[in-house]
Amino acid sequence: MRRAGPAHREALQEAVRAVTGVETTTEGIPVHGMLDTDIVTAMLRRAGLADEAIAAAMPAIQEFAETHYEGACPDLRSKKCPGVKELLASLRRAKVPCILVTGNLERIGWRKLDRGGLADYFLFGSFAGTAETRAALARNAIRLARRRGLVRKETRIWLIGDAPQDVLAARANRIRCVAVHTGVSEVRELGRLRPALMLKNLGRLRVARLLE
Repeated sequence: MRRAGPAHREALQEAVRAVTGVETTTEGIPVHGMLDTDIVTAMLRRAGLADEAIAAAMPAIQEFAETHYEGACPDLRSKKCPGVKELLASLRRAKVPCILVTGNLERIGWRKLDRGGLADYFLFGSFAGTAETRAALARNAIRLARRRGLVRKETRIWLIGDAPQDVLAARANRIRCVAVHTGVSEVRELGRLRPALMLKNLGRLRVARLLE
């Protein structure tokens, strides 16, 4: 999803205000590729809260943000990245399991995909609040996939993303990465990290390439 509107940022801001009474904003925070929990932490640190206070407030902030977003999320069917639905449909036909790895909080992530018409393509997900880094989120997803019998020793695993953190998460887990230039990261920035594949959009990606 891209250009999904302000509802996500507003949910985080409203949650911080409701739980802590602090008026703050995501302005000036480089949110692209960040976990929601890291964004909230940056907001509160900037407002002067100590890490102990942030940790104590975080569960309630997460709960409020998720509930707020579920009610505020607009129709996102027109906000899908180019080629994504076609690729997911092709992966389903090829019986390739897809798992969501995202920096969104769980209910925010699922609501976003549901409103975009994509949720049914994913078996499960790994979300902010369950690990401290994107690499750890990917690692958790892989472990659960192994426990469910979806991944064997010889299985090729790919992480598809549009942020430098996605390329680094793939490298940390010794899996391959498809970097897609549909976010705000510059092509040069992604290219410097040398992903296995780099594409303008997912319409250029063929399932056969992932299975080679």
